[in-house]
Amino acid sequence: MRTLEHPARHELSLDAVLAALADPVRRLIVCRLRDKAENPACARFDLPVSKSTATHHFRVLREAGLITQQYQGTSILNALRSDDLAARFPGLIDAVFAAQHIEDASLFDHSESSSPLP
Repeated sequence: MRTLEHPARHELSLDAVLAALADPVRRLIVCRLRDKAENPACARFDLPVSKSTATHHFRVLREAGLITQQYQGTSILNALRSDDLAARFPGLIDAVFAAQHIEDASLFDHSESSSPLP
């Protein structure tokens, strides 16, 4: 069975985690994983990028320690490493989710209220 390398909890780096989360597509992936009870395959994500670019984003998230990936047949299943992230960087991932929610809401509110000035 093929396996993918993941950093151990004690190897998680704040710089790597923050760098991975700096990209909006990767934040989208992480936020979607937070809301999933199952571990979705990469192909189940509807991302605004090509398949090869999506593969790159999943690899960056895995190598930074934000997600785990496991082969199941020809699919790769993904899961957020919530427990490891909470233990290593308490409150960080919750703060990222809260900030993303605020940003998403402000983008939506801004688009509705953008009217030309008289």
